[in-house]
Amino acid sequence: MSKDEYLITDAPLKALTIFAMPMILGSFFQQIYNMADSIIVGQFVGSSALAAVGACAALTNVFICVALGAGVGAGVLVSRYFGAREYGKMKTIVSTSLLSFLILSIVLGVCGFDFSHLMMGALKTPADILDDAELYLRVYFVGFPFLFMYNVLSTMFTSIGESRIPLGLLIFSSILNIFMDLWMVAGLGLGVFGAALATLIAQGISAVFSLLIFLCRMRRYKSPFHRFDGRELYSMLRIAVPSVLQQSTVSIGMMIVQAVVNPFGTQALAGYAATMRVENVFSLIFVSIGNAVSPYVSQNLGANKAQRIKQGYRAALVLDVCFAAIAFIVIETLHTQISSLFLGKDGTALAYQVSGDYMRWLGYFFLFMGIKMATDGVLRGLGIMRPFLVANMVNLAIRLSVALILAPRFGIAFVWLAVPVGWFANFLISYVALRRSYVTLAEHA
Repeated sequence: MSKDEYLITDAPLKALTIFAMPMILGSFFQQIYNMADSIIVGQFVGSSALAAVGACAALTNVFICVALGAGVGAGVLVSRYFGAREYGKMKTIVSTSLLSFLILSIVLGVCGFDFSHLMMGALKTPADILDDAELYLRVYFVGFPFLFMYNVLSTMFTSIGESRIPLGLLIFSSILNIFMDLWMVAGLGLGVFGAALATLIAQGISAVFSLLIFLCRMRRYKSPFHRFDGRELYSMLRIAVPSVLQQSTVSIGMMIVQAVVNPFGTQALAGYAATMRVENVFSLIFVSIGNAVSPYVSQNLGANKAQRIKQGYRAALVLDVCFAAIAFIVIETLHTQISSLFLGKDGTALAYQVSGDYMRWLGYFFLFMGIKMATDGVLRGLGIMRPFLVANMVNLAIRLSVALILAPRFGIAFVWLAVPVGWFANFLISYVALRRSYVTLAEHA
């Protein structure tokens, strides 16, 4: 057995831990990457500029989720063919997906650039930060093909068991982004524009390096392949489209929630934006574990080792419990200090109150999210997408209904009070689907 095949040979907990840890560290650096703009802008420009960057976050997350969801469809098939040692089909999927998604990213980038003002206006962005928010968003969309390419390639790397390479690239680009943020925002005084430009340059360099390394990695597999295959594209889209819909729909829901928050004013938005960044840091730990489960399941399914799938799910739950405990302790003990990183010295009492209330409430419920993500990861790996999509739509419906109906009437706290309820409902639906899939797995055992 090749050392690349440890996901189908090593003990499940050991294999998932080895595989997931670089992804978890990668998600941490991804958020450092994302937070650098917010922290440096908040410290050197002010809370209004932080609110401008934060106002873009919900919208940019929608497009990031499109990229991630697109990569999932290709990643599941790449993992399956890799596990079955059908390297020609694997390389065909890789080539087909890269060409298709490059075109898609350019189209989305152009549309996003052209409609930036319209979108920020529709989100009821406060007038005093609208121009800065639009400027940040336009620069972001110029670099969107780089962002898209990097996220798809990261999924490809993890699909073949190479989770360390994306980690190395993320560390490099995160450090580069921070230094360029400091230079352009604090040194050159370019404000929000400098923060956006620093991110664009770091993303571009990271995407190019990622592509070159991945192409070199594919040369190991000496099998003929097609540069584009319509049938494989269709197979990929059957998994990718529900995943894109799931991930982007949830982000669209959060964007709508953002529109509920915006009328509470710039300072409330600054506090909310600060905590959303923190939530994303810890959330992506559990997302990473769920994403690690998918190629694990796909590879073992391709290798006809169905009995290892249940074992892998239990191993993922162990990892979720451990990280949920760490997240709770960090947030409960350091929430004020964390808020101050973003809000800086000129953060108002309202901004700190909103940030602290949201953060402390959130810390109690990360375990729900972890279990949900692990369950969704198994379903993705098995190619079972319909209940996966339904579960996330229910999650979204709960969060939206509470935010839209109750928050304007009773206060901003209702924006986050519904979060754990949505996670739990999502888990229940996904788990029922998973239990049903075990019947099929037993037939293959």
